[in-house]
Amino acid sequence: MSTPLTLDLIKQAPKALLHDHLDGGLRPATVLDLAEQTGYADLPATDADELATFFRTAAHSGSLVRYLEPFAHTVGVMQTPEALHRVAYECVEDLAEDNVVYAEVRFAPELHIDGGLSLDAVVDAVLDGFAEGEKAAAGAGRPIVVRCLVTAMRHAARSREIAELAVRFRDRGVVGFDIAGAEAGYPPSRHLDAFEYMRSNNARFTIHAGEAFGLPSIHEAIAFCGADRLGHGVRIADDITVSEDGTLELGRLAALLRDKRIPLELCPSSNVQTGAVDSIAEHPFDLLARARFRVTVNTDNRLMSDTTMSQEMLRLVEAFGYGWSDLERFTINAMKSSFLHFDERLALIDGVIKPRYAVLIG
Repeated sequence: MSTPLTLDLIKQAPKALLHDHLDGGLRPATVLDLAEQTGYADLPATDADELATFFRTAAHSGSLVRYLEPFAHTVGVMQTPEALHRVAYECVEDLAEDNVVYAEVRFAPELHIDGGLSLDAVVDAVLDGFAEGEKAAAGAGRPIVVRCLVTAMRHAARSREIAELAVRFRDRGVVGFDIAGAEAGYPPSRHLDAFEYMRSNNARFTIHAGEAFGLPSIHEAIAFCGADRLGHGVRIADDITVSEDGTLELGRLAALLRDKRIPLELCPSSNVQTGAVDSIAEHPFDLLARARFRVTVNTDNRLMSDTTMSQEMLRLVEAFGYGWSDLERFTINAMKSSFLHFDERLALIDGVIKPRYAVLIG
């Protein structure tokens, strides 16, 4: 009889993370420290526990727009090189502590220039923080590879500029580009010039689509923009019909996503909190996994969603009865879908992920 998977056991598993926002993963104590150091006076609490409760409560709103509102405070304290470096460094520490062996962490440089920094200086500070965090994690016996995605805000008009930033820094650790923010009213096709620039420079990109908005958002991201991956993409389930006997009928868009193996960066807890789904138990993750879509497990915003990769995996285990082999498959899905070069992906899959899961399964 197999041993039930607990949080402590799942923490031992190697993990690959594709969708994690830097400004959504700060430690509450760090937010307080940085507010004091930078003179940011708008925090809603002055105690770390109270602040954590504020972020968690504000995020559990049932609305993507309201879920995004608390980011004003984390972004507000991330306006200096020192703050950006610290947040990036601590991000790597926290992920490594959770046995994440590969992570792509995204952030929007255009949100961090209120203090006078240039876009390049913002990216420099974050990449330096990631690099030093990697060295510290390796020294502590928890090696991790962290890469960066630069994000453009879909309601703004700087996406081409941010795409150029992604290409300019791709030899320093920026592996891709993304657009994020409220979906309704801001379709991805507004940013076609940025996506065309990425393709013309043989660069990779993902698009937030199919989270708060439905199938049209996913269709545009794939058909018009040519996204390599979908940020969330949970609403693709709207294009799948389940019959009474459990057989599935895929619509043309769902079939295309599955046929092309387009990865879905699913973030279960966040999807519940923004109202994209009603509960983890009703999340289409299992439907998509059983239908052999390229599903991956992600945190989205560790502070706002009060979560870790281990906790996301545990919630899926509890809801759908997954075992080690399932978690291994989801982890390898993520690694295969990363924007790392093929040889680097293979080295992590064959040299780290599979051997460590073999021990857990055995």
